[in-house]
Amino acid sequence: MKRKNLLALLAFLVATAALSAQTQVIAHRGYWRAPGAAQNSIVALQRADQIKCFGSECDVLQTRDGVLVVNHDAHIGPDKILIEEADYDQIKDIVLSNGETVPTLQQYLKELKKCKNTLLVLEIKEHSTDQKMIRATRDIVKMVNRMGLKKKVYYISFMPTICDELVRIAPKSQVAYLSNKMTPRQVKERGYTGVDFHYSQFQKNPLWVRECHELGLNVNVWTVNTEELMNQMLDLGVDFITTDYPEVLQKVIFERKLHGIF
Repeated sequence: MKRKNLLALLAFLVATAALSAQTQVIAHRGYWRAPGAAQNSIVALQRADQIKCFGSECDVLQTRDGVLVVNHDAHIGPDKILIEEADYDQIKDIVLSNGETVPTLQQYLKELKKCKNTLLVLEIKEHSTDQKMIRATRDIVKMVNRMGLKKKVYYISFMPTICDELVRIAPKSQVAYLSNKMTPRQVKERGYTGVDFHYSQFQKNPLWVRECHELGLNVNVWTVNTEELMNQMLDLGVDFITTDYPEVLQKVIFERKLHGIF
C-alpha cells in the first residue's frame, strides 16, 4: 500500500475510533424541558427519542400493591402520598404538569419499544426496607425481560442492595452505582459495570475516569447543566453525560467535533 494511502487509512481509523468513543447524551428524567413534556412523563421520553438522545433517564418506585410507577420523589401529588405505602388506585389519577397522569412502568416500556434512537436509563429508587427494594428490583427486571427490552434498559441505583440484586438476577445487564460511597475499584469488585457519579466527584478525583476505564467500567456523570461543566466532563473522557439540557450538550459535542476536539 502506498504511503499516502496508508496515512489516509490511518487517519480514517483514528477518526472512526474517536467518533465511536464519543460521549453519549442522557436526558435527565427525559427531555422534560421540551414543549408539552414534564419530568418523567411519556412525552419526555418521546422528545428524547426525537432529538436522538442516546438515553433517557427515569425513576421507578413500587406501590404497596405491587404496581411499578415512574416518579422521582418518594411522595407524590398535592397530598404528598407516600408511594410505597399507597395502593395504585390512590395515585393513578394524579396529573403531571403537562396533563399526563403519573405513568406506570409498563406504559413507559411500551413507549420505549417505539423509540428508534433512545434506550432507557432506569433508576430503581430507594424504598424503606431491603425487602421492598429487592421485590421492586425483581419485578422491574421481570417486566423488562418479558417485554423483550433487555438490550434497551440500563439500570442505575444509589442502593447497593438493589445493584447487588441486579448483578445476581440480570448478570448481562448494565448496572451503574450512583453514590459516592464506593471507589471505582470497590464498584468493580461488586460486579457492577459502571459508575454514575455527580460531576463534583470527578472534579475532586479527575483520575477516577481513567481508573474506571482501566478497570473496564463505564462512566456516567450527573446532572451536568452548563456548557462549562459539559466541556470539563468531556475533557475527562466520560462515557455518558446526564443533563437537563440535552440539546445544549448535543451542540457542545458537535462544535467540539468541528474543531477536532474529542
